[in-house]
Amino acid sequence: MTKENPTIAEDISAKHFALGPLDGRYSQIGEKLSPYFSEYALVKNRVKVEVYWLKFLLENIKGSDILDAFDITRLPEIMAIYNDFSESSYLRVKEIEAVTNHDVKSVELFIAEELKKLNMESLVSFVHIGCTSEDINNPSYANMIATAIAEVWAPTAEQLIDKIYEIAVEHADTPMLAHTHGQPATPTTVGKEMAVYAYRLKKSLENIKAIKPCAKFNGATGNYAAISVAFPNEDWPTLAKRFIEEYLNLEFNPLTTQIESHDYICHILDGIRHFNNVLRDFDLDMWLYISMEYFKQIAVKSEVGSSTMPHKVNPIRFENSEANIKIGNGICAVLSDELPRSRMQRDLSDSSLQRNIGLAFGYSLQAIEQTIGGLKKVAVNTDKISSDLDSRWEVLAEPIQTMLRKYGIPDAYNQLKELTRGKNISKEAIQEFIKSLSVISEEDKSTLLDLTPSTYTGLARKMVKF
Repeated sequence: MTKENPTIAEDISAKHFALGPLDGRYSQIGEKLSPYFSEYALVKNRVKVEVYWLKFLLENIKGSDILDAFDITRLPEIMAIYNDFSESSYLRVKEIEAVTNHDVKSVELFIAEELKKLNMESLVSFVHIGCTSEDINNPSYANMIATAIAEVWAPTAEQLIDKIYEIAVEHADTPMLAHTHGQPATPTTVGKEMAVYAYRLKKSLENIKAIKPCAKFNGATGNYAAISVAFPNEDWPTLAKRFIEEYLNLEFNPLTTQIESHDYICHILDGIRHFNNVLRDFDLDMWLYISMEYFKQIAVKSEVGSSTMPHKVNPIRFENSEANIKIGNGICAVLSDELPRSRMQRDLSDSSLQRNIGLAFGYSLQAIEQTIGGLKKVAVNTDKISSDLDSRWEVLAEPIQTMLRKYGIPDAYNQLKELTRGKNISKEAIQEFIKSLSVISEEDKSTLLDLTPSTYTGLARKMVKF
């Protein structure tokens, strides 16, 4: 078969034979994050750091015959090693790695090859000069994480928040029976309850975005030892800070062992885990609201809810979101627990751990997108909500006993407890009790008589705007 008309096996091999769901069933998520967390992305970022370090040396270090002799107008040719990095470039790096069995060294040797092609052999010895592998890796991961948050994860999280807030605004005035401990409680509005989640998720997202990815660039054990021997007259801590902040747009970590401490990664992963937990709380509430028929699901004609029960429309997107949050949070927790630990000045466990950062983002992103999809397929069921409110007049026990307290009645709570606790009391019984209250003014009695479960929502409508 031709590529224009592939066989089924050719068509499905990459996606349907994948070991993990982010590359298989949820491949749309894998495709979104692959440019940031794949092996290709890691190699490309390593090339970026190495090339930018050479650029930094050429522009900032004086007194070296080799660096001083370089024709600075040819610098764009060096930058093209990164800017024009392609699949063929990546494959060449991997060919070198197959021989060296060292992933960072293979990048250094690849750049050396490219410089030779440009007739810049004199610069080869300055590639990776003064560096340890972690000086290349940690800025690479920092850039990968920063761009993934800014370009994919945060915008999707913002879409979710916007969607929830859209429902909040639309239903700011829609009264709804609240439930505490699973039991009928003081009424609220649909909009206010949606706004609670929009606000919580918004604050959680703001906390994540405020965390600045860090990088270090200080040699084998963090002391600038080798580079200081070669260039003893330079202020290397100041130069390293300038390189990290001005050339790589990251925050400089001035004091480390061989590795960047990974603390900021832990803060970000903890932040994502918290965001996920708030989202899971929302998923659970939406599942319950759907079960109670406060939200009705919009049926899609072609879809099937059950293999045996034709009537079913299941809240599968919220359930899918919940499941992926559990997996994602597990990965976040392992990484956050383990990355801060490194034996003495360095061990290699963090190298394997960091390769799973993309999975933490991936499962979170899958959960967020599933919840967004679920919200697009539900509608507020005002008939059911109104029906439930109209049958729960006992919720007015709270404002009645509060009004009695205003008049100094010490057993107000007990009076209403005797009248309503555990009972589904009628409108007539509530209003008869109010009329019997001789201690309160006619104005306050009128206020209580005007109350209904649907109007007893306090300031819920105003609280939607934040």
